[in-house]
Amino acid sequence: MKVTNMGDLFKNMGKIRKDLEKVQSDLRNRVVEATSGGGLVKVLVNGQQEVLKVTVDPQAVQSGVEILEDLLLAAVSQGLERSKHLKSEEIEKATGGLDLGLSGLL
Repeated sequence: MKVTNMGDLFKNMGKIRKDLEKVQSDLRNRVVEATSGGGLVKVLVNGQQEVLKVTVDPQAVQSGVEILEDLLLAAVSQGLERSKHLKSEEIEKATGGLDLGLSGLL
């Protein structure tokens, strides 16, 4: 659905709301993966910016605490950024490309 003006918005508000509810539910089940340190740290994040799992290769632990902290921070940051991008794309699809400022609300 392409929304091009306020008339379209009001006419399609019910469908947009229904589509956004579906997007919100679907995002909880969509998962992105991020890694750092050449795969030494892996993070899974869902489309609602919830960190689901962190996996650390034993080699990362042997590298020292400071390096491990940096690898964790990098992987989590990357995972959250990918998740936000996914969420933004899905909201854009549901609203027909109309920027309603909903990304932060869902």
